[in-house]
Amino acid sequence: MELGVEHFMKQALRQAEMAYAEDEVPIGAIVVANNQIIGKGYNQVEKLNDPTAHAEMLAITAASSYLNSKFLNECELYVTVEPCVMCYGAIKNARIKRVYVGCLEPKHGFTNFVSSQGKLKLKQGVMEAECAKLMTTFFESKR
Repeated sequence: MELGVEHFMKQALRQAEMAYAEDEVPIGAIVVANNQIIGKGYNQVEKLNDPTAHAEMLAITAASSYLNSKFLNECELYVTVEPCVMCYGAIKNARIKRVYVGCLEPKHGFTNFVSSQGKLKLKQGVMEAECAKLMTTFFESKR
């Protein structure tokens, strides 16, 4: 059975909720190959005291380990919030073929800094309201 885009974004949202529960910026990511989740991650920057411990980076690392390959060219990434430039670089280097984004990140999202995505297929606005609400709720609680 072919699982849909919303199914996988819901799994990424579950990861984001784990970040939220740990008082991390609530972003979650999963990597899918052949309709199966092979990598997942959520922001753990504070927990690991590591500025590179973004959801996308952790999901890509897990997927690369699962496949025993640095290239994920047959994989898709689902991420609740638009990746930053660092994560975009990792996505490009891993050769991920398609990225599904929940909501845009107006300050630090890579589309603010990168004029062309090359071969990367990007679909924005997947479950946008749900993804944006989690971020808004998190940052409102900080003010």
